[in-house]
Amino acid sequence: MRVEAQAAPGIFSDRAARLAGLLYLGTIVGGVFAEVVARGSLIVGADAGATATAILANEALFRAGLVGDVAMLACYVGVTTLLYGMFSPAHQRVSQMAAAFSLTGIAVLASATLLLLAPLRLLAASPYLAAIGQDQREAAALLALKIHGDGYDVSLIFFGIYCLMLGWLIWRSGSLPRIIGALMGVAGACYLMNSVAGLAAPGFARILSPYVMLPTLIGEGALAIWLIVFGAGRRSRRSVLPR
Repeated sequence: MRVEAQAAPGIFSDRAARLAGLLYLGTIVGGVFAEVVARGSLIVGADAGATATAILANEALFRAGLVGDVAMLACYVGVTTLLYGMFSPAHQRVSQMAAAFSLTGIAVLASATLLLLAPLRLLAASPYLAAIGQDQREAAALLALKIHGDGYDVSLIFFGIYCLMLGWLIWRSGSLPRIIGALMGVAGACYLMNSVAGLAAPGFARILSPYVMLPTLIGEGALAIWLIVFGAGRRSRRSVLPR
């Protein structure tokens, strides 16, 4: 059964909305820095030796990427919590489900991030690794990086579903321009498409990725910037709440 209730004005402040936007921007910047600038410049395809050399020569950059990952995840916890508060009046149950998918994605990616410590340990030439040859350690380090990439794909499936639901909530709420809701829906679909392809058909995913990842950046960037500039935005006059 559904009841219609007046949306209480001021229930979600502009300050909280702007904080959500800043945290979302932090999520984007942290993720792009970690995945593209740090690791993207150090992982040399399937060449374990060259990758190991690059990581050892740029250890500070690799570790900075780790910090970027942790900052991204921490920011996204805040984003999830704040946007749940903002859009739950539009539909509480969908908001709860969306937050659950987001937090699950965060947990999956946080677990995968631990794999990034393996290359640093393996390539450090610690005495307790003396029994393992250099080539084997380099191969194991690259394997850890590749599995981390697989974990990233799995996490983005959950984030993709979250973006789809968030786009629907934005569209329904009337608090933000519906074009932002549509862009977030497209972003979610692109995340899902890219991640499923990465797991099911990696060769195809490498071709697809440059084309489908740009819309995700546009959608999430538009949402972050709108929240920072305009705050909670206009209010819909009525909200339909599940009983």
